[in-house]
Amino acid sequence: MTDDHAPSDAEAPDLASHLALAADLAIGIDIGGTKIAGGVVNRRGEVLALVRAETPHRSTAPSVVENTIVTVIDGLCEQVGTDRVAAVGVGAAGFVAADRATVVFAPHLSWRHEPLREALHARTGLPVVIDNDANAAAWAEARFGAALGRSDVVMVNLGTGIGGAILIDGRIYRGRHGMAGEFGHMQIAPDGLRCECGNRGCWEQYASGRALVREACALIVAASPVAADLASRVNGDPAAITGPMITQAAMDGDALSRDLLAEIGRWLGVGLANLAAAFDPQLFVIGGGVSAAGELLLEPAREAFRRRLPGRGYRPEPEIVHAALGNHAGFIGAADLARDAVAEQWQGRQA
Repeated sequence: MTDDHAPSDAEAPDLASHLALAADLAIGIDIGGTKIAGGVVNRRGEVLALVRAETPHRSTAPSVVENTIVTVIDGLCEQVGTDRVAAVGVGAAGFVAADRATVVFAPHLSWRHEPLREALHARTGLPVVIDNDANAAAWAEARFGAALGRSDVVMVNLGTGIGGAILIDGRIYRGRHGMAGEFGHMQIAPDGLRCECGNRGCWEQYASGRALVREACALIVAASPVAADLASRVNGDPAAITGPMITQAAMDGDALSRDLLAEIGRWLGVGLANLAAAFDPQLFVIGGGVSAAGELLLEPAREAFRRRLPGRGYRPEPEIVHAALGNHAGFIGAADLARDAVAEQWQGRQA
């Protein structure tokens, strides 16, 4: 598989020296709604160093988010040496322009037409490539994980929101303006819950980590007896509830937590059936933090998917599988995409 976008000459300093010294290593950064994770990754998809930081609050100025990203990059460079890093790839949760330089809109951050590639290159001196975080995760799964050997794949990342990515004939499909795959903002409930994107009834309001936590909090606030287990885990403070906490409670046997995950799974299946109608993939890969619930989430999703799939019984059904690379997929894919983009640019100069 190849990817045909590369940073501009103006954004890539002394590519020859970087590639000669660091052909095997790249830094990947995954910017999520709650955390910024970064890793140094080699060509085999192996993570050699790891740094994490909290994502600044969505109302924070873009410069503060940028500062946090640079801190993560600097921490990784300190571990392996800057001269060993060929490029930096950033997977951003939002709409990334086709030039892979600008974050046009990030619903969960304050970025609006943010020239992130230019800003990070100026501060790190390294070649930088920006991509959507779900594109990066899908690329990692296709290169090293659950979608290895599959050419037509749809990935859905369930985190704070929902991200998505499409691989067609082994290549990431970005759309005309670079914004394909924003499945979380498909409307599945007209006039439904308000979404940060400005619309109502978006898929991520029903099948994301935010939806999971929202429902649990509502039951604790209402002092529902079915929420007793969850309430006890946070000493009655609904603001302390997190998605991983609900998943752990479900694994421990809490009936409410299992019901909440099953409900998220059913909404997941509804959206997947819509995507199957549109793209007819070989495989759905489900990643992101919420997917850690495994079959507690995926089995209800498969059942709802089968009930909603157009032409069910008369068409091949794509598999629905759990992502193999876990929380590392985003930055592994971002690193691999960036390294390939810079290498392709250098080869183009030599042609």
